[in-house]
Amino acid sequence: MKFSGKNVLITGASRGIGATIATILAGYGLKVWINYRSGETEAKAVKAEIEANGGSAEIIGCDVSDEVAFVAMVKTIIESDGELGYLVNNAGITNDKLALRMSGDDFMSVINANLKSAFVGCREALKAMSKKRFGAVVNVASIVGESGNGGQTNYAASKGGVIAMSKSFAIEGSSRGIRFNTITPGFIATEMTEVLSDEVKASFTAKIPLGRFGNPSEVADAVAFLLSDHASYITGETLKVNGGMYM
Repeated sequence: MKFSGKNVLITGASRGIGATIATILAGYGLKVWINYRSGETEAKAVKAEIEANGGSAEIIGCDVSDEVAFVAMVKTIIESDGELGYLVNNAGITNDKLALRMSGDDFMSVINANLKSAFVGCREALKAMSKKRFGAVVNVASIVGESGNGGQTNYAASKGGVIAMSKSFAIEGSSRGIRFNTITPGFIATEMTEVLSDEVKASFTAKIPLGRFGNPSEVADAVAFLLSDHASYITGETLKVNGGMYM
């Protein structure tokens, strides 16, 4: 795939889907900024893997729910590289419980970490990319943001908000040549799903037309496509990566 920008910031990239996105994009020649909140050791390991394969990467610690810190992180990248070519808002948390037992703090903690952080990232990317009138952002939402899910009122609201917000940013960024798209992964085989029992995995798999969980690389490839020049006429789109579980 072809990329006209030279670097990319990926939030929450020290493990799981974010780490795979980092390695895939580095393989296309982009300088990758690996953001982490607490997993510095894991982030260093991702950086080492990328460099061992001939890629370029830096790690940058930041809690993306902290607006001031996120803004400073973007500034650091621009001061280093002279631009921010691409952004992948991947960082996120869960705090699951039934709505009847969910406090306002339980709700807002997930909104701030998942939705507000993506807003700040999109806003700062729009500012930075406007100077060159080029750039692309992919926001990683979730199938839950489309379908809802019991016990995840806060998570569903945050990811549904990311989908709607991305469309608004796409409209505002279009005149500047900046694209905003969203992907909505379904059940992906990561550390988070590995802890599920075989029975639970089987029940979920039965609902997936393709009959299996997805691989992180399948999500990463979708992200790479939407960032690349091959998707130059795609903006405001939501790409489902869920094996047909929600159509």
